[in-house]
Amino acid sequence: MKSEEKQQESQLVTVLREAVGLVQMVLFKELRAHLFKKMPDADAPRLSLLAGSVTNEVFGTRNPEEKFASFRRENRAAIEQELLSLKTDMPQLCESITDALRIQTLCDHQQGIDSSRTLARARDFGFLVEDREVPLPSSFMKMIRELGERHGLVVPPARIDPDQDTPLVH
Repeated sequence: MKSEEKQQESQLVTVLREAVGLVQMVLFKELRAHLFKKMPDADAPRLSLLAGSVTNEVFGTRNPEEKFASFRRENRAAIEQELLSLKTDMPQLCESITDALRIQTLCDHQQGIDSSRTLARARDFGFLVEDREVPLPSSFMKMIRELGERHGLVVPPARIDPDQDTPLVH
């Protein structure tokens, strides 16, 4: 692979990872709002930590800082309950989450990381939309722009050339 092609692929992976991050932000925001409605008498910082922990579990990312790690350990049952409820509580986000997890897995694969377990956990918890096709980078970015607009988040357009659509999807 030529240096220029490697640089384009690296830029594409960076843009796609940022787009996955937007889905994470939307999930956190929506989940936190849902938890505030569901448990209006609960402590606001605790609900934010719960929303963050669930979001981290969905995307297979853990915050190693002790405050967050201990919250995760102490609230494992509540986190798992929210993961199990995700499909029914947030059906409008399941397709976006599915696309983001698949793109994240493809990006990880490009960098020699096996994150297939994250997809398996999403399937096990029931919020992975299995019959949905893996999006091409251009269609994923279109979905991200629309999602960002719906949630009032600024999403600068990222140009994806047609020849960039295929390197990640085999």
